[in-house]
Amino acid sequence: MSAFHNSTLLITGGTGSFGHTVLKHFLETDIGEIRIFSRDEKKQDDMRHELQARHPEAAKKVKFYIGDVRNPQAVRDAMPGVDYIFHAAALKQVPSCEFFPMEAVRTNVLGTDNVLHAAIEAGVKRVVCLSTDKAAYPINAMGISKAMMERVIYANARVAAERGREALELGSDPIQVWDAVCMGAADALEETPELLPVLKKAGVVDAGGQGLCLIFEGMLSVFRSGIVLECGLSEEEKAEETAEFFRNVAAEFDSEINFTYCTEFVVGRDPEVQKDPLDLRLFLETIGDCVVVVDDDEIIKTHVHTENPGDALQAALQYGQLLTVKIENMKEQHRKAAEENEAQKAASSQAQAQPEKAKLEPQEPTEEMGFISVAAGDGLKSLFMDLGCANVVSGGQTMNPSTEDLLEAVLATPAKKVFILPNNKNIIMAAEQTVPLATDREVIVIPTRTIPQGLSAMLAFDPDSDAETNQEAMLEAAGNVDTGLVTFAARDSEFGGHTIRHGDILGLKNGKLEYIEKDPVSACVRVARSFANKHTSFITLIYGEGITQEQAEEAKRTLESKLHSDVEITLVNGGQPVYFFIISVE
Repeated sequence: MSAFHNSTLLITGGTGSFGHTVLKHFLETDIGEIRIFSRDEKKQDDMRHELQARHPEAAKKVKFYIGDVRNPQAVRDAMPGVDYIFHAAALKQVPSCEFFPMEAVRTNVLGTDNVLHAAIEAGVKRVVCLSTDKAAYPINAMGISKAMMERVIYANARVAAERGREALELGSDPIQVWDAVCMGAADALEETPELLPVLKKAGVVDAGGQGLCLIFEGMLSVFRSGIVLECGLSEEEKAEETAEFFRNVAAEFDSEINFTYCTEFVVGRDPEVQKDPLDLRLFLETIGDCVVVVDDDEIIKTHVHTENPGDALQAALQYGQLLTVKIENMKEQHRKAAEENEAQKAASSQAQAQPEKAKLEPQEPTEEMGFISVAAGDGLKSLFMDLGCANVVSGGQTMNPSTEDLLEAVLATPAKKVFILPNNKNIIMAAEQTVPLATDREVIVIPTRTIPQGLSAMLAFDPDSDAETNQEAMLEAAGNVDTGLVTFAARDSEFGGHTIRHGDILGLKNGKLEYIEKDPVSACVRVARSFANKHTSFITLIYGEGITQEQAEEAKRTLESKLHSDVEITLVNGGQPVYFFIISVE
């Protein structure tokens, strides 16, 4: 019997090269469960099939969780019952980190912080964080981010340890020693923002250090009085804290943007040019700030904030050819960010004003089969209820329900076998996690990815057939429907080879962006027509917030005039947010 007997191991970044290696090492041991946490559904599916083919017995102990370490809630959802963690999730390709350093920070530094905090909350015994040799001599963004990952906790721990050692030399009272440790950690935490004035102005606190201080204070409380501290903010305090953060950051941006253009470029070095890149750095410092120049034998990567990007590029041409150039207007970015912050604060205030959701009461499983669905919008909820769903959980794009929400709905459905229709690919995993949690009834997940798939699945239900037959029929029905979506662009962006402007109306076919229009009715007609063929029998237009009855009827009339008469077109007022139209084509 090993030390890992019947334990649970979580591997973040489990589908990567290091994750594969760790999994291989533990697969044939007596460990109880191995959880693979990663954001790549395709790699998880490939790994699942490989394990089933090569290690059919051991494969049963491997569970898969889709999530990103950048998302604290996703990490927390995978954490209950975990004994050990091997943290391998990282942005580790040197070029990727070099060109997108903030992405490296978000994954390697903040992601690690999220994992550590979740591990502490869940009572995990051991956490192993995978670093890199590049952190020992960090000359690039990848190495720097990994080095920061290592030192987020070390700095505060070191100061705390020094204070504790000093107190121990004066006496052996453990309370006095630990009191000194707490004060030392607090002093170190307070000094952290002083290292960078911009952090101090924005009111930023080292999250890792703050967490360590809280742990020390909790230990001191137990040593001193045996009282376990409860730490947490009320919803009102959280809202005010968030609002204050936005105000501070906006003010900081206003005061710190001295130059308009963020200019980044890469120069392919001409081997015949012997100029020192240091000269380029010195020149750039005369025309701007935030200068970074990183070079090797082949390229020079440069970043500068300036009012004259042309001068920076002209200077760079003395060293070779420009390979890539990116110039962004930071003041315009700040303006848009401020607008989004205000919108977020308004949405937060509106959410707080909403009445608290009524809790569903558990029901005894008296019926043979029952259904729950996920949908947003009163019209869609009513539609699913009319089709036979006992409960409809509020959720969808941008507002995914938790496993707890889904389990509550399952237990409130008076059936021995409960079918869940997630109707969104991001909700399928949360739905699957309810299966082992509902001990007094069987949960069957129909992995519907869209509202039309969910509706088609419900229409395929036959009350005279058994659960297995219905499951097959519902899966087949969901697979035979095409889904179109009409929504809007919240910001300027590039997607799928398309240049998107704020306010553009977007038409999507089965999740892929196909059309950009100026009004939702035109987009709806175009998407629906593109699906239609000689085999099409039914088209359902589900219109949501922002679409009037007149606009919906206009879309229907236009489609009727352009399609053959055998196609039946139905209008449904779904009332859903985000999407002007949801289009079902069968």
